[in-house]
Amino acid sequence: MRIGLISDTHIPEARDELWPQVFDAFKDVDAILHAGDIHDLRVIDQLHDVAPTWAARGNGEDGSGGRAIQPDHPRLREAWVLEFDGVSIGMTHEMPIPEYPPHLTLERAMQRYFERTDLDVVIHGDTHVEAIDHINGILCVNPGSPTYPRNLNTQYGTIGFLDISGGKAEATIWMINDEGIEPFDWTKWRRPW
Repeated sequence: MRIGLISDTHIPEARDELWPQVFDAFKDVDAILHAGDIHDLRVIDQLHDVAPTWAARGNGEDGSGGRAIQPDHPRLREAWVLEFDGVSIGMTHEMPIPEYPPHLTLERAMQRYFERTDLDVVIHGDTHVEAIDHINGILCVNPGSPTYPRNLNTQYGTIGFLDISGGKAEATIWMINDEGIEPFDWTKWRRPW
């Protein structure tokens, strides 16, 4: 099973529509998880036309920066707990990664958002910085932003994939380019923590 991962699309702030390469990249996935800051909820419907889509409500949907508060949507929640092929996945917009103990920890955030701490994978966004981390045995993935990578001006950014096989999950980050997408070695840009 392959799940497409995306976050921080900021449509229409970044651009009128998502890059077409995103839709092409996701055409064969089994599901899509959007970790928030969508802004225009039609993006959820456009992604859902490609594959079943779940989305997390980000601060951009809740009126930050003077944006309009977005209405309820059947595929939009503050947090989701989903299971795919025996892998439990939590998704929300903001997670304290890196952790700043004792208060800003993954465990405390998981308890708050998911009311459990025994998940296999956590998908999050918010920072626009792509990352794959393993914290206390939990795979934590931020796919970055396809439109505002690393909070820079509008340009090609990143998406991710979560591949599930035999009850195990592996994540990869991919960079959008003129031809489509290509594997991205995000560790070259790794955060200093």
